[in-house]
Amino acid sequence: MTPQQHQHQQLLATATTAVHTAAARVTRAAQTPTTSAELFAALGANDKAVSDILQPALTGALPGSRWTQDEHASGPMPDGDWWVVDPVGGNMNAVQGMSDWNIGVSLVRENRPVLAVLYAGAADETFTAIAGGGAFLNGAPLRASAKTDLALALTGTGQAKPNRDAANAERVGAAVAAMMQHALYVRASVPVGHQLSQVAAGRMDAHWQFENLRSHIAPVLLTQEAGATVTDLEGEPWQITSDAYLAAAPGVHAAALNVLRPLK
Repeated sequence: MTPQQHQHQQLLATATTAVHTAAARVTRAAQTPTTSAELFAALGANDKAVSDILQPALTGALPGSRWTQDEHASGPMPDGDWWVVDPVGGNMNAVQGMSDWNIGVSLVRENRPVLAVLYAGAADETFTAIAGGGAFLNGAPLRASAKTDLALALTGTGQAKPNRDAANAERVGAAVAAMMQHALYVRASVPVGHQLSQVAAGRMDAHWQFENLRSHIAPVLLTQEAGATVTDLEGEPWQITSDAYLAAAPGVHAAALNVLRPLK
């Protein structure tokens, strides 16, 4: 093992321990929020509780590294080492008492993801990956689905970030309708990280987004390391600067891309 590989293993272990600790701080509101003030207070409390654990643990483990939890940001990142954190993916679900939420962490170095941890607290499932080293679920290797027929595929998408843009909503709806004509099933849900981790685990066969946000970096790396094919909607290899993407089992990627490409 090279010194760099050893460092990545140590950082992955630190990040994994930190997300497990932080997940215990995620709480459901005592009463389901019914006003904007109540809702955003509950969401903010969860984000802060998780970040207060993760930020010192992660930046302390890698001197000189920087931190961002702006999960809705996109585009290139400044040079250097960055911890990119989605404090509570699916925070709304957590606040409302649902189980589909997670904590996602990636280390990005010179605009390339180095490692990823995604912890689904309710299911006690820890997804991990180091670039070039494969993906794992609770320590067991992951492989993307072996399906080759889109007509048998479980596919999905979800709202990547809150907005009320009519054109965007129509495009997402059109893509769901188009995919429903070709795939066995289309799932529209959040968080995006949950669906991507299911693609990595071979439980889902494809996931697409018309946005490519910082919060997607960790789970996209998981899918890549599990052997999924990940491209933009022109079929070019995914990068953190891509404007959209499709992560799919290799055997159904081309067919799913043919459905989505005209709608990008």
